Amino acid sequence: MANACSFFLIRASKSENFMSFPVCRPDTACWSLPIKMLGSLISYSPSVNPKTENPDELIATGVLASLQNFIRKCIVAVLSYGPMPKHIAFIMDGNRRYAKFRSIQEGSGHRMGFSALIASLLYCYEMGVKYITVYAFSIDNFKRDLTEVKSLMELMEEKINELLENRNVINKVNCKINFWGKLDMLSEPVRVAAEKLMVSTAENKGLVFSVCMPYNSTSEIVIAVNKVCAERRDILQREDVDSVANNGVHSDISVADLDHHMYSAGCPDPDIVIRTSGETRLSNFLLWQTTFSHLQNPDPLWPEFSFKHLVWAILQYQRVHPYIEQSRNLAKKQL
Repeated sequence: MANACSFFLIRASKSENFMSFPVCRPDTACWSLPIKMLGSLISYSPSVNPKTENPDELIATGVLASLQNFIRKCIVAVLSYGPMPKHIAFIMDGNRRYAKFRSIQEGSGHRMGFSALIASLLYCYEMGVKYITVYAFSIDNFKRDLTEVKSLMELMEEKINELLENRNVINKVNCKINFWGKLDMLSEPVRVAAEKLMVSTAENKGLVFSVCMPYNSTSEIVIAVNKVCAERRDILQREDVDSVANNGVHSDISVADLDHHMYSAGCPDPDIVIRTSGETRLSNFLLWQTTFSHLQNPDPLWPEFSFKHLVWAILQYQRVHPYIEQSRNLAKKQL
């Protein structure tokens, strides 16, 4: 289908006869209410304590959970009729504001943000999204109050060690985890834990989860340029000028040379970049890789980001996908 959800097709038999029911385009207002209603149902998951609640409530909770799963799978099936993103990048903005608005400790906002991250990973895996990248900690964040930075480092260490010890989520999605950034700037316990997690998941072939910390795009580009220059210098020092020319080594640096030395080498560029809390800034995140990404700025703060917001983001991407692909193909021809 050219556009996801342009038609909802139901096979009537094993023959080629289909019944086609026209459905609104994702950019029209009639999508808004159904998505909100379904999203609210899916997002709602009551907590029931089996020691205190009666059996009827337990049965009702089980039925609701089954209904949630069924509806979610139906939505994913409809989405899959259109072009699905291979790579989604998240700027997880709004943890501190979430804590402030709800008068809770700032660290609690970050912890709830981590829960939203795990949920988003599982939703993306269910939708068939192969690559997920998140902006977890900017190099500029080191300029914040020392107490806050220390608290964030401790939280990072805690959550990384949790993933090392309890591998349920990693095993479920067969996840390979990367950390992109200047790891030498991290506190030693965080750096050691991050390196252990990368080594322990290096052979996994499922979802590829890349965590940018401490990171900014300017630093990434500078590091890539320096690596290319050092590579060329080493070749020139080892061989004479004539042999270098015969081997096809040139002094010019190409886009492909830089791509090869980016943290993201081997990963496709993001199809969608989502920054929560309604902010429209990229904040020095993946500037090299996002030329043809669809930028989205949903209003919810990061801990509030849920399945319904992810569905809406993919619908919006599918609406503009033909234009993005046309622009991307044109750029490739010009290289």
